[in-house]
Amino acid sequence: MSDEMTARSRRGRPTAGESTARRAFVLDATFAELVDHGYQNLTMTAVARRAGASKETLYSWFGNKQGLIAALVHDQAADTEARLIEVLDESADVREVLTHFATRLLVLLTGDRSVALNRAAMTDPELASLLLREGRHRTGLLVEHYLAQAHARGELRAPRPDESFELLYGLIVRDTQIRVLLGEPAPPRDALERRAVAAVRQFLAVAP
Repeated sequence: MSDEMTARSRRGRPTAGESTARRAFVLDATFAELVDHGYQNLTMTAVARRAGASKETLYSWFGNKQGLIAALVHDQAADTEARLIEVLDESADVREVLTHFATRLLVLLTGDRSVALNRAAMTDPELASLLLREGRHRTGLLVEHYLAQAHARGELRAPRPDESFELLYGLIVRDTQIRVLLGEPAPPRDALERRAVAAVRQFLAVAP
C-alpha cells in the first residue's frame, strides 16, 4: 500500500474511494499469494503482510480465507459480466459477436487469475461450487439469452439456447483450459483468436 494511502488512512476513517482502493490492494495481494503458494498454503497473515494491512482489517472485511477467495471470484465474475454485456451487441453481426465472445472466453480461462482460482477450486468443494455459479453458469445465462434473441431474429438456429450454448462452449474451450491447468503454457493471443474463429465457424455450421 502506498505511503500516501497509509497516511490518509491514519488521519481517520477512510473515504469510500480509499476503502475501495485498499480492498482492491488486499485482493491483489491475495491473488499474488495464491499464485506463489497455492490455496492450501494461503494464510490471512501472509496476505496481510503482503498488503501492508492488519489481520483485523482482513477478518473484518472478508471473514476468513474462504471469504478472501470468494471476493476474488465475485470481482472477476462482475468484471467478466460487464465485458460480456459489451460484446453481446444484438445490433452487430452474429459471427463477429460470437467470435469476440469466444476470444474473450479463451483469454479469460487461460489467464493467470482464472487458472489460479480453478486450481484452488480443485481442492475445495465449496469454492468449486461458487466458481461454477459465478463463472460458467452466470456466463451461460447471458449467452443463452443472446442466442435466443438471435434465433428469434432469424440470424441463427438456436431453438434450445441452453443446448446451443453447451455446443458453442465445447467447441470454443475443447481441452485448452485443462491443458493449461495441468501446466502447459497458455497459448499466445493470436493462437486463441484463431481457435475462436474456427469454433464459431463450426458452431454456425452445425448449430441445431
